[in-house]
Amino acid sequence: MPDQNEPKKINLADAIKQKLAQKKQQQFDQKHQFNGGGNIKALKSQNTKKPNNQRRRTGGS
Repeated sequence: MPDQNEPKKINLADAIKQKLAQKKQQQFDQKHQFNGGGNIKALKSQNTKKPNNQRRRTGGS
């Protein structure tokens, strides 16, 4: 009876293919998740950015 609890043996190539497919699915799910994820930054308008005055300060060409 202990055979039922043990995982089925598979070869290394199949295990790698399954792991890669699982990883791709997770990346796809994360990329296409639009339900208010906390790591999405609001886009900033170019007009509200502070101008870069380095050329004027340093006397660049």
